[in-house]
Amino acid sequence: MATRTAPPPGLPQKVVTNPPNQTLYVGNLPSAKIQKDDLRTALYMLFSTYGPVLDVVALKTMKMRGQAHIVYRDIQTATQAMRSLDGMEFLGRKMKISYAKGRSNIIAKLDGTLVPPKAAAAVALTTVQQSIFSAPVPGAPSTNTETSVPQGSPAKPPGTETAMPAEEARGTKRPREDEEEEESDSDVAMEEDSDED
Repeated sequence: MATRTAPPPGLPQKVVTNPPNQTLYVGNLPSAKIQKDDLRTALYMLFSTYGPVLDVVALKTMKMRGQAHIVYRDIQTATQAMRSLDGMEFLGRKMKISYAKGRSNIIAKLDGTLVPPKAAAAVALTTVQQSIFSAPVPGAPSTNTETSVPQGSPAKPPGTETAMPAEEARGTKRPREDEEEEESDSDVAMEEDSDED
């Protein structure tokens, strides 16, 4: 059984240091004063002065606000940026920078060691969800042989029931009907002086 040794002098008792990593964890960032995209851009501009930044992850969720992860290509660049910027004031607050606990997915993709996430387990559907997912596709020919029109559906013009299959009818323009047959009185030209009181 291994015994715990005291941390080196100068380090507090409860500080746990993560092993060197290409991903830096940045804490104590302002969360209310700045938009997420502006924060990411500002962090990118600041941290890219030390080397190529592969990714900046700054989320505004309740769990992740005020925090960010900066991903570098190599550990030496990440170490140099961490040593230089730790404790520096950024947008009115002093940043706390350390190595991240885990590796970034971008680094795993570059190394070829990324394991894709497992597919979600099958979820039981409720009867309402089943009725929605098993509903017929709009515009598809129906499987029933009834010729009655459902309530609320517009009536089809005569002679178009067997003219073309539904797939060919999509996207085709219907011919205009004769407009000279009957003019309605509801379509009256607007008077010129109707806007004035």
